[in-house]
Amino acid sequence: MGQVAWKGMFLSLFDYKTEKYVIAKNKKIGILFRFLQLSILAYLVGWVFLVKKGYQDTDTSIQSSVITKVKGVAFTNTSELGERLWDVVDYVIPPQGENIFFVVTNLIVTPNQKQGTCAESFGIPDAVCAKNSDCPQGEPVKAGNGVKTGRCLRTGAVNTTGICEIFAWCPLEKKKKPKNPLLEKAENFTVYIKNSIRFPKFNFSKTNILDTNDVSFLKSCRYSKDNHYCPIFHLGKIVSWAGNDFHNMALEGGVIGIQIEWDCDLDKDASECHPHYDFTRLDSKLSGKSVSSGYNFRFAKYYRDANGTDYRTMIKAYGIRFDIMVNGKAGKFNIIPTIINIGSGLALMGVGAFFCDLVLLYLMKKSNFYRDKKFEEAKSSVKKSLQVKANGQKKSKSLDVVNQLEHLQTVET
Repeated sequence: MGQVAWKGMFLSLFDYKTEKYVIAKNKKIGILFRFLQLSILAYLVGWVFLVKKGYQDTDTSIQSSVITKVKGVAFTNTSELGERLWDVVDYVIPPQGENIFFVVTNLIVTPNQKQGTCAESFGIPDAVCAKNSDCPQGEPVKAGNGVKTGRCLRTGAVNTTGICEIFAWCPLEKKKKPKNPLLEKAENFTVYIKNSIRFPKFNFSKTNILDTNDVSFLKSCRYSKDNHYCPIFHLGKIVSWAGNDFHNMALEGGVIGIQIEWDCDLDKDASECHPHYDFTRLDSKLSGKSVSSGYNFRFAKYYRDANGTDYRTMIKAYGIRFDIMVNGKAGKFNIIPTIINIGSGLALMGVGAFFCDLVLLYLMKKSNFYRDKKFEEAKSSVKKSLQVKANGQKKSKSLDVVNQLEHLQTVET
């Protein structure tokens, strides 16, 4: 008996089983089913294949390099610096252009500083004193400019508070900001942004510069939305494209993001792969005045006089920092993602049939009728009756055989 069962199970492996379908003559369900099929088909063809290009293999690991060069000159005449011509060496930091560069647009200059003693700036809480013991010698002033000397400098009145004397670079930095940006002409400066990219999976490389032998091209062209293969940008237009006024931004500084996006369909010609630019202000510019608005930092230029005394000119520089960010994606036809997406679409078709079955068998008025047609119940009592009937048929057949043998024996006698 066991061998027969194992043999039957082994032979069943080579059987082919197909589904039994019940056709429901119901127009509402038929319309719903076709609507779901068309919706899934439109999603598969329109969104997956046409919009998202699901038939392509993609590469998002873009390799990129950025080179920047700023050009332009400006003339200023101030009491601290006198007449001065500013060129790219003076106002661009760092001098070697990379994907981040800073253009100075405003200055607070404190010339001829030397190390000595002077009064700390008013308005610093840690420097307020009433007696010398409030200024312990050698203690740095918190958020100040130097270390305390042990002296409390008073104005002469009896009940007035004083300010601690400090050892620092004196005179201290001026706090008054200019009402107008010193280098407002920086609006007319230009920046050259060269971007080279490569998608390693497809070994595809390109730059954002027009492939031409004309040496005068870079001297005459200017970037526009219709001329995206010219890498020369006006600083003023970059700020305006980011939705800001150059005069206001140059006064206290800020940060501008230049986003270069490469979206390349390598099933088309390489000339169809274009750079796309987007300009955004990145620093948190709040409405009205804020203590955190703008962008600035300090640096100094040192020199020594004939007597060997060290001096410096300290500069608090306000300006615009430009951050260049490069992103990209390349796609090319590949049979594997095509098959995967088609298989996913066919699976979604099954979801449509499953939903229609739920409506047909449980939500419609004649759901009991359709359930009876779709499902067949096989109970154990039915099996037993069938077995009894089969056994009865076998017994009747055996009785017929016995009667025939008895009849033959009587005939022979």
